Amino acid sequence: MDLSSFLTSLLTSFVIFLFLMLLFTWLSRKQGNAVIYYPNRILKSMDPWEGGSRTRNPFAWIREAISSSEQDIISMSGVDSAVYLVFLNTAMRIFVSSGVVLLPLLLPIAATDRSSKSTGASTSNGTFKQLDNLSMGHVGEKSTRLWAYVVAEYWVSLVTYLLLWKAYKHVSALRASALMSPQVRSEQFAVLVRDIPPPSQGQSRKEQVDSFFTDIYPRTYYRSMVITDNKKVNEIWEEIQSFKKKLARAQVVYTNTGTRPKNKTGFLGLFGERVDSIEYYTEKVNELTPKLEEEQKLTLREKQQCSSVVFFNNRVSAACAAQSVHATMVDTWTVMAAPEPRQLIWPNLPMNFYKRQVRQYIVYFVVALTILFYMIPIGFVSAVTTLSNLEKYLPFLKPVVEQNVVKTVLEAYLPQLALMIFLALLPKFLLMLSKAEGLPCESHAVRAASGKYFYFTILNVFIGVTIGSTLFDTFKDIEKNPDSIVSVLARSLPSQATFFLTYVALKFFAGYGLELARIVPLIVFHLKKKYLCKTEDEIREAWTPGDLGYSTRVPNDMLILTIVLCYSVIAPIMIPFGAVYFALGWLILRNQVLKVYVPSYESYGRMWPHIQARVLAALFLYQLTMLGYFILKKFKSAAVLIPPLILTLIFGFVCSHKFYGFFKDPALQVACRELKDNPNMEVIFESYIPPSLVVEKLPDEDQLDDAISRVSRSVSLI
Repeated sequence: MDLSSFLTSLLTSFVIFLFLMLLFTWLSRKQGNAVIYYPNRILKSMDPWEGGSRTRNPFAWIREAISSSEQDIISMSGVDSAVYLVFLNTAMRIFVSSGVVLLPLLLPIAATDRSSKSTGASTSNGTFKQLDNLSMGHVGEKSTRLWAYVVAEYWVSLVTYLLLWKAYKHVSALRASALMSPQVRSEQFAVLVRDIPPPSQGQSRKEQVDSFFTDIYPRTYYRSMVITDNKKVNEIWEEIQSFKKKLARAQVVYTNTGTRPKNKTGFLGLFGERVDSIEYYTEKVNELTPKLEEEQKLTLREKQQCSSVVFFNNRVSAACAAQSVHATMVDTWTVMAAPEPRQLIWPNLPMNFYKRQVRQYIVYFVVALTILFYMIPIGFVSAVTTLSNLEKYLPFLKPVVEQNVVKTVLEAYLPQLALMIFLALLPKFLLMLSKAEGLPCESHAVRAASGKYFYFTILNVFIGVTIGSTLFDTFKDIEKNPDSIVSVLARSLPSQATFFLTYVALKFFAGYGLELARIVPLIVFHLKKKYLCKTEDEIREAWTPGDLGYSTRVPNDMLILTIVLCYSVIAPIMIPFGAVYFALGWLILRNQVLKVYVPSYESYGRMWPHIQARVLAALFLYQLTMLGYFILKKFKSAAVLIPPLILTLIFGFVCSHKFYGFFKDPALQVACRELKDNPNMEVIFESYIPPSLVVEKLPDEDQLDDAISRVSRSVSLI
């Protein structure tokens, strides 16, 4: 890539971002678009334009986002969103603090070094590789100037340790503050019990659970809810809900047009007898309702599984039970803190200990195969999407590629876009695999999928792209002299920064611009509203935004952090791009969590220990890369770079033992705080009943229904 291509990429991305920001300002002021740009506020019955959001000033949203407090973030989108913003802020501060020292220290040292001229480490003639003169690759072998890079590596490591320590303490305080809230939360009074052994002869599963926990907690045990096999009852319930939606839609059409709608009863509504829709759907609902009631009774009586949700009448007892060993064997009476009712993965709960272990190993094997086979096409794409290789292997493109405009655009975007397309295909597959492990709740599955995606991106994107392009470009040299592969990798590491630098710039300008403007959700909503949606529920479903999507967002951020960390000393020019990426992400996503995204669950920052571990893994890879690079530079004192590797392992060990326990199990110091109101244990119990097992409300249950509504709202706003 030459300098003009890089500047074209950077300038184009910046112009696109400005255009998208202005488009956001214009579109977000339209009344009909409020549900796209302010759904979180609308769902909380707030004024969408509260705080001056409807002003013509295109930068008003920036002022509003910055001026909002962390407590505002938590009240609007929960602790998990606030913790994610802590991560973005910490990453930004790491790179700002590193750049303040590294840029003025390392750039002059590299630019003024003349010892590597004869090695061909840099080129001129106005190409982008001229900027390699500002990288570590321009410093000669065995040069005393390499000591400055040793100091730089230590500085980056120490800054990372300090800021991660502060962030871990801060997140722990946020979690403690949320859990000490005087509000009643159902999950704080319950534990999830798995691997229940077979009951004695003549004893039901519920009697077995009640007897077991009454003996251990005679004063505080309340009752149990045995998990059942709900597959059949779920099918009937979902079918009824589908017919109810169609009935509501048909009634709206009749109200608006005065004509009773008709439909065919066969496949996809295309075949079969033509009938009156309202009568048909009403008949179907009436026909299935008794079947549902019968199946509910059958399920509760005969389909009890080896798992249960157990309830206590105070938070301290539930916290004690969640972290206590209840049986002599690891594969019986496994007790853990109960997740929120809304995030339970019901089919996974009865899965026994050994089945979960086997599934976990199978999933790991599948993920390893996925990483291996994905590395082949990604490495191939990273090599082929260079212009020289396109002309070599696809000669018919040569007349097109050699045109200046086409050449500039292709060099600026082609490799990065190809990489993004490959990565977009993976996240849902990894989340499906994580759920297949038998994990009990959505937040745990998201954390597991995030970890898999992180290691995938590191191995396939960072290492795969670097090594793949290097090996492909210099295959003939390696074929003649296989021993030269190490020196080839050493020479190519700084130059590969150009690819990643463009990738990072494209991510934060175009990626965050699209995040802010929400063009795709806006178009999809208006198309659905115009052509598909008839009822208010359908319209509401069309604009409901969902959550931040941590399973993909966090690993993508981690990839950028790893790239910038690993090149922070080798090519310090990368640092400002990393700082801008995380600063822009912090600003835009702060706006989005305040106004747009609605959390689908609340884990009170359980993601943070995993984020911390990934950052330390990235730091360890950076330190390992630097050690190898110094060895290839024939630096005699390379051993001085071994202590940071040891320090990183020690730091991770200390953080894990000091902080992780509170994230793994509820702390009694937190659980013992007084509640604002006495908990209604029946309401807490009923909040865990699956929707398909809820009995239709009777006339004398109005008071109970109101209580359930209150609990549901308090849970959803956490």
